Amino acid sequence: MGEMTTIPTLNGDSEIPVYIATPENQTEASIIVIPEIFGVNAGIRKKCDDWAALGYVALAPDIFWRFAPGAELDPDVPEQFQTALGYFGQYDPNLGVQDIEAAIHWLRHEQAVDKVGLVGFCLGGRMAYMAAARTDIDASVGYYGVMIDQMLGEAHAIANPLMLHIPTADHFVGPEAQAAIHGALDAHAKVVLHDYVGLDHGFAAEMGSRRDESGAQLADERTRDFFKAHLT
Repeated sequence: MGEMTTIPTLNGDSEIPVYIATPENQTEASIIVIPEIFGVNAGIRKKCDDWAALGYVALAPDIFWRFAPGAELDPDVPEQFQTALGYFGQYDPNLGVQDIEAAIHWLRHEQAVDKVGLVGFCLGGRMAYMAAARTDIDASVGYYGVMIDQMLGEAHAIANPLMLHIPTADHFVGPEAQAAIHGALDAHAKVVLHDYVGLDHGFAAEMGSRRDESGAQLADERTRDFFKAHLT
């Protein structure tokens, strides 16, 4: 259903590799899918294909294109997991926001969609929060976003709907961080938080050992309903 292509950066001086999946019929909405630290792998491509099957133009940017273009990693392979952690350390989230803005611009102008949503996982979950605070994205969803607790000073800038899925046993986002997120965002008029008791980081991965089927299905259903409410 999908294919790899490129879109221009925000200033037009380079090209961002992206995976794009398009629905069979004309659509007025799109969803940007921001990967985990494992790149645009088979699981992320499946997420895009699934969104396209629901009628959205779905686009997943290669978030590591500046230093590791085309990287596809498997979290269940220890060596590849370590490589992914290294890429996470190299990644500049401020440039990542610029790439998201480039994708928003391209989708609205080249794909002629009226509404653009964003869903991100892990590092992508952090980018969902940053996009909500720094761009005009119409709606954002973050799954087990990392380091959001360190960016809560930007919460006042969130002007469009944001949903965050928080597994309570996330070994990358501990209880103190989760408490800080709830303390800052529970009363925010534009933010909805969902806790998943006992689940760990990566529970909604499409494939691999981290997936929790019931938790993933519940979170994905909430995400579909959220986008249906705010993008259509």
